[in-house]
Amino acid sequence: MTDDDTYSSGEIRTIALAVIAGIFFGGVATGVAFPTLPLLDERLIISTLMLSVILSANRIARLFMNTPAGTIIDRVGARTPMIVGLFTQALAPFGYILGLYVPEVVLGTIPIFGQVSLPGLVFVLSRLFWGIGSAFVFIGAFATVTYVTTSDNRGRWVGYLRGGQSLGFPAGLILGGVLTDIASMEIAFLAAGLLALIAGTVATLVLPDIHGGADTDSAKLRELPTLLRGRPAVLVIGFGNFTLQFLWGGVILATLARYASDFGLELSLLEAAGVSGVVMAVGVLTSGTTTVIMGRVSDRVSDRTLLTLPAFCAMSVGFLVIAYVPTLEALFAAIFLIGLGMGAAAPALMAILGDLTPGDELGRMGGVYNVMGDIGLSLGPLVALPAVDAIGFQWTYALCAALVFSCLLVVSVPLLRNPKVTTSAVKAD
Repeated sequence: MTDDDTYSSGEIRTIALAVIAGIFFGGVATGVAFPTLPLLDERLIISTLMLSVILSANRIARLFMNTPAGTIIDRVGARTPMIVGLFTQALAPFGYILGLYVPEVVLGTIPIFGQVSLPGLVFVLSRLFWGIGSAFVFIGAFATVTYVTTSDNRGRWVGYLRGGQSLGFPAGLILGGVLTDIASMEIAFLAAGLLALIAGTVATLVLPDIHGGADTDSAKLRELPTLLRGRPAVLVIGFGNFTLQFLWGGVILATLARYASDFGLELSLLEAAGVSGVVMAVGVLTSGTTTVIMGRVSDRVSDRTLLTLPAFCAMSVGFLVIAYVPTLEALFAAIFLIGLGMGAAAPALMAILGDLTPGDELGRMGGVYNVMGDIGLSLGPLVALPAVDAIGFQWTYALCAALVFSCLLVVSVPLLRNPKVTTSAVKAD
């Protein structure tokens, strides 16, 4: 991304905060639904596997929409697609409410998946809407913040963006659980929808109409290799994002409760589920706080890639601690280290991607980055539990440590050798 078009610090602050608000409220709205959705299989007359489809439908939709969304954003600009995405997301919670009240009719049976009911179908469609909208929101947010910033302040605002994205979901989990307990599922879903509408309204009022007009062909998921062929640095950054999401949003989330249960870890009155929740909360807060701090730090170093070195090392040590020291104290320390590494590496990689990408390619390259992350998020749970069953926790986490350590060679070294990965302060020297 070039620095030819400049925005004042006040304009950058206004635009970036509007984008971050959209991401944060979108994350809150996502989190609000999560404490409730897993409890709905009987009410929706569906099987447990069909419930899993509902929970993953948004991620599947986003995976396939990332590259087309990126192409559209490059062609018409980020403002309109992002606003449309925010309001499309807002349809989902109201769809949940509709799903609770439509007739409880069984439409048929699908082999393996079991019964498909009308309420279940409404929930699947609602989650698909959420996934489609979130593709435009995430890529539009990246493109907007990257476009209005320069290489000497991009890390700061990307850090804030990632921090808002990281903290929105757990805030929603708390809000959703509380609202469901003190009021009802419908109130929790209504709150999610209203928050998403607020995010869309704020974006409509504040977001500028930036860049666009690129002469691009429509891109599809299968065309990823073609997009990446001439951009090896983007592939390297994408692999880093894949690894972070695979390990953090996939392996850790999928295995932590079972790990606590198998090793009998307890905290006061909390057993496995409660322990895993508290531990993940520590990790999320650590990651979110580190993201905000390290985003600013990345603007002040000679090469943002330098931040990935201690980040990947910290994550690797964290996984080794979980693997070989199965105690509650060690688990807290390990998750703190993993959250620290996640919070340092993620904004650095996003800022580097912004530094390297021309303005008329931000959408497509942001789409590629998100595709790699969504693949990691999808594969993580699929691989983690079978791996634990086959080779045990120790080897599973040890292999995770090896994977993240390999990022030093696969991600950090190639980026350190890339002369374009520098901050504007260094260029000025």
